[in-house]
Order: sequence, then structure tokens, then C-alpha cells
Amino acid sequence: MAQIFDRSSNALARASLVLTGLIVIALGVTLDQLQGSPWVTKQGQRAEQPVPFSHKHHVMGLGLQCQYCHTSVEKSSYAGIPPTKTCMNCHAQIWTNAALLQPVRTSWATGDSIPWIKIHDLPDFVYFNHEIHVNKGIGCSSCHGRVDMMPLMYQQNTLQMEWCLNCHRDPGKNLRPTSEIYNMAWDGPSRDKPVWCGSTGLKDGVPTAQTVSCTTVDPSQAGAQVASLNMLPDGVHAQATSDAPAMAIPATLQYVKYTDQESLGKYLTQQYHIRTPQELSSCETCHR
Repeated sequence: MAQIFDRSSNALARASLVLTGLIVIALGVTLDQLQGSPWVTKQGQRAEQPVPFSHKHHVMGLGLQCQYCHTSVEKSSYAGIPPTKTCMNCHAQIWTNAALLQPVRTSWATGDSIPWIKIHDLPDFVYFNHEIHVNKGIGCSSCHGRVDMMPLMYQQNTLQMEWCLNCHRDPGKNLRPTSEIYNMAWDGPSRDKPVWCGSTGLKDGVPTAQTVSCTTVDPSQAGAQVASLNMLPDGVHAQATSDAPAMAIPATLQYVKYTDQESLGKYLTQQYHIRTPQELSSCETCHR
């Protein structure tokens, strides 16, 4: 019987299999890159809002604190969008006839909410609690970026599960003294800017993160008292930035000097009683 296929068909078949495999791999890599691209995550995109609110102007220019607008960030699962009344506290006095603010005045007159477009929008199956992150030493800029430098708000990070897990597997790299939560410029300790921290010990009714006192002044050279980054009265969550007048604390605490974020993070992880990476990475942490 005559041979139907030429001998070169074997080589062609093998080449076809190899080519098919390469195409499948290339397609997988392409889809993986697409899944993490700004086209899917909306990372860096600036939505067209009803009012072009500038965080840079209000935060860096006017010095407004995050909590003035986002009142529930320390005690709720969500940061909260400020009501129109918050805007009118100022704009009933200034820029009262600006066309730019007409939607705000209309909202105030009618009682209808301003239809803001949500920037940091997690999937419905993900549970994220602002309260626990803020009160455990995660700064605003760790997730939202330098909001104080954003004329128009945008999403700094992907907010995808991989990004969340990278922090949950090593939370120490993002931990800071609780007084520096709202300090957008905080970049951790260094050899040129060391930080000294000491713990007052656990107290009833006081969150673990508030029992740690940190200072940028060498306690051994500061005499009886030192300027503190974070010394909070019992039961009071006082917040301050590094530019604000520092509170004074007794120099009787056992302070340790830290010159890098890794060592400070390990210390704060222990003092804040942060759960282990295995516990923080469990599914039920985010999926309820």
C-alpha cells in the first residue's frame, strides 16, 4: 500500500505541537499581564467627578486633616464620603458664587447627595475594614499613595488580591507609629533620621498600638523628658503629624533605637500584637 503521508509530516506535526504550546503560553502570559494592567484595575485613572475636588489644594495647601472629611475612618469599616454639609462649612463663606461649586450648592439646596464616583472600589465579595488597619499602624499613604499631592484623586495601587497578600505576608514593612498614620510624608526611620520607640505595656481599654511611644529625639540626650511622636492619654486616640507640637513623655521608658523600617516593623508587629502571616493570609480574613 502506498504511503499516504510524506516523511516530513512527522517533523511538521512536532513543529505544530511546539508552536501550539508556545501560543498557549504566550496567551496565558498576555492575559496575566492584562489582568494586572490599568485597563482592568483602573490604576492611575482619574474619573470625571461632578466637582473636580483637589486633595492637593485642601490637604497640602489648606492643611485639612483626613478625619475632617472622612470622619469614620478610625471607627468603621469604611472611611466615609463627607456629606454636602462638610463642604458648606467653608463654602458658605468662600467661593460662594463659583460656577465650579454649583453642584455643591444645588445638593445643599435640594438635599440630594452629590453623585461622586467611587475611586477605590473593591469587589463585593471582599471585606475590608478601615478601622483595624488604621488602628494597627497602617498609614493612609500606604494604600492610597500621596493623596496630598493629587490634584485629582486616582487609585495609586492595583487593590488586587496579590497586592493585599504582599502586605499581609509581611505587614512590618508598612507599620508606623499610630501618630504618623495621617502623615503622608512618613518614609520610616533611617540612619540619618532614627526613631526611638518604647512600650508602656498593655492597658485595659487602650488599643495595643497606642501603648507604643516613639520619638525622633534621643531619650538619653533629652534630659527628664523627650518629645514624643505618639504618647496618648488612657482611652484617648490623639492624632498628630510630625509638624504639630509634640507631647512630652517621661524618659523612664526603655527606648530602642531603629534606623531602618525592617527592624522597626518587627518591633511594632510584636507590640501591636499583629497576627502571624499565616493567619493574616487566611481566606476568611477578607472573604466573609
